[in-house]
Amino acid sequence: MNTQGESSSSSSSLSYDVFLSFRGEDTRKTFTGHLYTQLCQVGVNTFIDDEELRKGDVISTKLEKAIEQSRVAIVVFSKNYASSSWCLDELVKILDCRERLKQVVLPIFYDVDPSQVRRQTGSFGEALAKHKERLFGAETVEKWKVALTEAANLSGWDLRNMADG
Repeated sequence: MNTQGESSSSSSSLSYDVFLSFRGEDTRKTFTGHLYTQLCQVGVNTFIDDEELRKGDVISTKLEKAIEQSRVAIVVFSKNYASSSWCLDELVKILDCRERLKQVVLPIFYDVDPSQVRRQTGSFGEALAKHKERLFGAETVEKWKVALTEAANLSGWDLRNMADG
């Protein structure tokens, strides 16, 4: 787990100012990597996952705890976001924290149309269809669809056709 900066949280239950949710292969070395660096440089204590945390098929306890202990979650939707069951499970957890803990959720649509996320069309629809064919089942896929729609309906940033946002 990579974190920097001091937490400006007044509550001892919050360990991070920001939790970043993103598809690593799409944006880790570009947009999300730059965003993380900039947030840290201005003193925002930011959680960014480390590939080491992604062992097993279920969202790790460390990731769940990091989500719960963050004031804000930034979700970077990119073309392959929905192809990752990890990303989708993170999103469900983030939206649960939004409801239960009043966490602020900020979506960023990086080279993807927000309506594709909202309606699960294009690469999002294709990815969910593949997940449904696998062992995840209709109930889990439906939960992911609801989460994608809810998140895409939040006010955020549409960064289509912008060089690194």
